[in-house]
Amino acid sequence: MEFRVLGTVAVAAEDGAFLALGPAKRRTLLAMLLLQPNTAVPVERLTEALWDEEPPLHSRTVLQGHISRLRALLAEHGAEAYGIELATQGPAYVLRLPETLIDAHRFEELVTLARGQRRPGDAVLMLREALALWQGPALTGTVTSPPLQAASHTLEELRLASVEALAEAYGELGEHGRAAAVLRTEAVAHPLREPISAALMLALSRSGRQSDALEWFHRTRRLLADELGVDPGPALSEAYAEILRTGTPVIPPSEPAAAEPEPAASIPELLPRRPRGFTGRQAELTALGLAAAGQYGAVAVVTGGAGVGKTALAVHWAHERQGDFPDGRLFADLCGYSDTPARQVTVVLREFLLALGVPVQRIPETEAGMGALYRSMTADRRMLIVLDNARDSEQVRPLLPGGDHCVTLVTSRDRLGGLVASDAARPVRLDELPAADCTALLAAVLGEDRVAAEPEAAARLAALCDGLPLALRVTAARLAARPQWTLAALAGELADEQRRLGLLRVEDTGVAAALRLTVQQLPEQARRMFRALGLHTGSELDRYTAAALAGCTPDQAAAALDRLAAAHLVVESGPHGHDPRTRPDSYTLHDLVRLYARALAPEADPDGLARLLDHYLHTGLVATATAEPGSQPCFVPPPGARRPAAVREFEDRQAALAWYEAERATLRGAIAAAVAAGMHDRAWRLVLLQWPLILWRVRDGWVPLLEQALESAELEQELDAQSRTRALLGWVLHEEGRYDEALAQLEKAPDLARQAGDITSEAIARINLALILAQYGEADRAGDLLGHALTLAGRSRDRSTEMLAHQHLARHFLTAGAYHLALEHSQRGLELGPSPEAIPRRVLLRTSYGEALAGLGRTEEARRQLTDAAREADDHGYEEGATAARANLAALPPA
Repeated sequence: MEFRVLGTVAVAAEDGAFLALGPAKRRTLLAMLLLQPNTAVPVERLTEALWDEEPPLHSRTVLQGHISRLRALLAEHGAEAYGIELATQGPAYVLRLPETLIDAHRFEELVTLARGQRRPGDAVLMLREALALWQGPALTGTVTSPPLQAASHTLEELRLASVEALAEAYGELGEHGRAAAVLRTEAVAHPLREPISAALMLALSRSGRQSDALEWFHRTRRLLADELGVDPGPALSEAYAEILRTGTPVIPPSEPAAAEPEPAASIPELLPRRPRGFTGRQAELTALGLAAAGQYGAVAVVTGGAGVGKTALAVHWAHERQGDFPDGRLFADLCGYSDTPARQVTVVLREFLLALGVPVQRIPETEAGMGALYRSMTADRRMLIVLDNARDSEQVRPLLPGGDHCVTLVTSRDRLGGLVASDAARPVRLDELPAADCTALLAAVLGEDRVAAEPEAAARLAALCDGLPLALRVTAARLAARPQWTLAALAGELADEQRRLGLLRVEDTGVAAALRLTVQQLPEQARRMFRALGLHTGSELDRYTAAALAGCTPDQAAAALDRLAAAHLVVESGPHGHDPRTRPDSYTLHDLVRLYARALAPEADPDGLARLLDHYLHTGLVATATAEPGSQPCFVPPPGARRPAAVREFEDRQAALAWYEAERATLRGAIAAAVAAGMHDRAWRLVLLQWPLILWRVRDGWVPLLEQALESAELEQELDAQSRTRALLGWVLHEEGRYDEALAQLEKAPDLARQAGDITSEAIARINLALILAQYGEADRAGDLLGHALTLAGRSRDRSTEMLAHQHLARHFLTAGAYHLALEHSQRGLELGPSPEAIPRRVLLRTSYGEALAGLGRTEEARRQLTDAAREADDHGYEEGATAARANLAALPPA
């Protein structure tokens, strides 16, 4: 078992799989204990870390819950065998474990050992091993609070000091180029950290790049002046003085002098023709210009999905900026995403050298020799190198020029994060075209009059093409070849999801073909995930849903989704609706990508749909338990249902309801898929598990979904499900003003529950029917139903339903003016609900209690009860309860 804090806080089991730690607060708690292993950490210190602001009233209960779940998780994965124990020690907690299991401890040990090494080569090995433990910013995934921020800053300072030590060790070995490479990345990330910039300057100078070193000094000096209003400190000034004193730079022995003069260079022009009909993209063209304006051989990466227009943008920009590159422009299609094999580096270098005027007999035979000559030929020139359709960073690096005044423009479907890290490449992301630019692109091919005649159809075509220039050009080509067609007619055909991808193909060009080339370049795990996504019933998903679809763990799913996002097959959209409680991670599939994945879905696991439905069933049960604590589950999973590898948890009621709201359309699709597959045992459950949202937003058009649930329950002959569905459907129909239909459903619900033998369902059905009948003036029958419901709830020992029955009986007798009976039921209900989850019902019962006391003339007692009810409602954010209590307070005669 291994604990990680140098990056995302995580725990790796023996098989390498990561444990499902749950929400950020639990990761924060674990991080605080790992930062002080084998040391008791007080509850107050942990509370400070978990809540940046004032902790909630029940913070200790929440903290204890997280501790309990951590203990269970560690025990489940055999922590005891590793000597790991999460123990309580008075008002504190301690995580006992061998400290070598923590990556931060191993990192500090290796750094300390490296300091004591006499041989710089040994120090290099230890420091590289230490720095390899870092997987990203320390303590990622935790709550942003002062204790964690301070610890993260301390760890980051240790990492930077280790980078400086590694560069110093490389310098002692005479490997100044490696020292500069190590320092450059950190100097770019921390431009105001003077010691790193000073060390980089010296490394550059000692590796024969004195002009680069001096330029870096002036760049840093300007930044210090602009950002902080200060002059360079002693470290920078001394490095600058040393570079000036050394004069002629030392040429490393690995760079032999040329045996003969360089060949005379010509001015190459290898760009393809300017793309026709190029439209819009002004913001991206500006961003590309800024990215290419960097110093020291700027590298810009145009990145985006298949068919989004990366090559067109790059070539258009290259033609527009011809005057900026008087020494020529090189272009190579690297075929990274193509039916033909990827171009070999030696082949591309040979083409470039020939274009630069190198005679065939002078071109070296080896890749290293070609690369050295290429960099030498471009060292003092102002050139543009366009590397189109790159597969990965490794394919690009050997083709980067040697000149500080050259610009390299790369296009790729991959993010090329490695190139960003190693060569300070600046990414320019290319997304779908805005609607206005889509219309302009269609007009460029079809003519403005034809598009202007059908503006709404043109907008619909743009939406159906997902704003992809490739799809729009194919659409325009189909329309151009058939002038008798209207835009609306083609839009109608494209609306058929079964035919859309087929229609977006002309000869050998099409969206599906472009996507196929992207998918075939993925590693197997990512390809398998992409195929599995074709079974998804929505356009958004998180790692838990992806894990269910692919039959893997959430951590494995997250890794595969990240790879798909890097290839622009899914879009990492972050928390849904800008509410971080909604989803821990969120990915979106555009329609055309989703349709292509769906076409591959038959190749996916045939059990994928069942796993997806079971995932939503189990997640919905957790959401219901969080949104309505104390309520009984509305069903048990059907026979054969499989529990997912991990189920998402929710911090509070609001987060659970937000999940329901975010997943509503996806759940509707899942229900339709379940019905289509004949899995009615899942279909009705998927509807019923949404009851907290249905009650919260009762007038939101739930009737068709509930009618489908009833049909599925009847097909399965599930009497209890029929009762619950009819009770809920009746309530919704009543709220919509369809009173006769509502009563027809509610009248049947109690008897169905009785036949099913579910006492709790029968009690709830009777309560619902009673509430409706009371509004029709049938008070006596309503009272009988409530009394019977109370008896049933008592027999089932369901305290939650008992409280509900007492609450409505108290209200029933208040309406009837029977204040003694109202007082009795209020008291009995309050005696049942001391737990925090019963707060809303306690508030309502206490309010009824106060009203009953007022009705009996016991005004001061009533005032105390109503005041307490309002205060309790305020303490727990129950606004409706507070309003009702204060309204009754205001109605009391003055004291």
